[in-house]
Amino acid sequence: MMVRAFLYLICFVFMERVWASSLPDFTEIVETSAPAVVKILVEYESDNLRYQEQMEELPEYLRRFFEFRDGPPVPRDRAGMGSGFIFSEDGYVITNNHVVENARHILVRLPNRQEYEATLVGTDPRSDLAVLKIDAQEGLPVLPLADEEDVKVGQWVLAIGSPFSLDFSVTAGIVSALGRSLPTETGDNYVPFIQTDVAINPGNSGGPLFNLEGEVIGVNSQIFTRSGGSIGLSFAIPVSVVSNVVAQIQENGIVERGWLGVSIQDVDRHLEESFDLDRPRGALIAQVGSGSPAERGGLLSGDVIIQFDGQEIETSADLPHVVGLIAPGTRCEVMIVRAGAEVVLEVEVGGLAADEVARVGSNVVSDGTLTILGMRMAPAEPEALAELGLAGGAQVVAIDSGSPAADAGVREGDILTLLGNKPIGRMRDLEGVSDELVPGASVPARLIRGGSPLFIGIRVPAVND
Repeated sequence: MMVRAFLYLICFVFMERVWASSLPDFTEIVETSAPAVVKILVEYESDNLRYQEQMEELPEYLRRFFEFRDGPPVPRDRAGMGSGFIFSEDGYVITNNHVVENARHILVRLPNRQEYEATLVGTDPRSDLAVLKIDAQEGLPVLPLADEEDVKVGQWVLAIGSPFSLDFSVTAGIVSALGRSLPTETGDNYVPFIQTDVAINPGNSGGPLFNLEGEVIGVNSQIFTRSGGSIGLSFAIPVSVVSNVVAQIQENGIVERGWLGVSIQDVDRHLEESFDLDRPRGALIAQVGSGSPAERGGLLSGDVIIQFDGQEIETSADLPHVVGLIAPGTRCEVMIVRAGAEVVLEVEVGGLAADEVARVGSNVVSDGTLTILGMRMAPAEPEALAELGLAGGAQVVAIDSGSPAADAGVREGDILTLLGNKPIGRMRDLEGVSDELVPGASVPARLIRGGSPLFIGIRVPAVND
């Protein structure tokens, strides 16, 4: 009995050592990389200062109505903090845009307590990146950016930053997902975020995310939280985006992105059948901007982009990720599905400057009821069509309960502009469409809802339904 217990103990100790030896050791990465990770201290312009500037712009006869009896409020600057890292020996520093946005004074502090005044070289709100410059003597520690983004779900990663004002804290975890789409408040969606379970908290923003080789594979940017602390949902900007943005800021001071000029949506299981796809995939073009690179390249509303510049497009969110990193003026092959057949076109990617808003305008100009598939249609008001920039369309005024249209999600007020392969410009275009519908099949319908184009698939009832 004692012998058996002794053997169990030996096996347990042996397995514990084997298990421990299989875990990564981060100490060498921390020792070599931490000196280049910096703490960024920011002073923002106070609201009181902006108030005084606005007061000075007012005429004298109006200013007295806003003056304080006890004098103007005492200005107090707001303080902020974040993380960053040095990536070149001449003193260039990467951080997040939201860390330094609207800053009036930026201080960079190294782990050895040295501090440097920083100059803001440039920012890119769309990717939440910023580049700073410090004037330091030679011998600055630097961090290498990974040459190729070879990141896999499940791999170990490490983050260094300054959470909650704590200097240079280290946390580790794994990559939870890749290509996460987190649109900004303005709807921009150019960053395929790396999701990790690394503990990232306020103050970590702008710090590096490392692989086990000590290379920077991302810049920590966001957390998802309801409490203000980390709950294992952290997001980093991948190095492919970082390298592209930083290089443009250093060279030009601004960032210009590739632009196609289309409104897109995902393909669901109903649209998959409507557009003769083998499975739900691709980015469905709901609208092509007038005069856009897409229009010049021959792309049409209803095309499904499944490949762009050699990269697979699985969802609509993949397209801006790919196009945004392509230099304007580059000619790219685009594989689409049109009328059930794969077609390859060549498109010259346009450019979208940092201060431009990506809008897709309509590519058309202004030019009793009928029921089909459970939609009761009526002529659309000319004023409504003109406001939307549409040449024509028929409006849904009622939907039969339990009808194919109701099941597909059609709503009252939608304007129908395409049913199947037939454009709907006026009511008479709907006449005879029923005879062309195939029982049991799914037919694509293009709607204008809330001013935005939308494709849905409506299943035509089978004969025995």
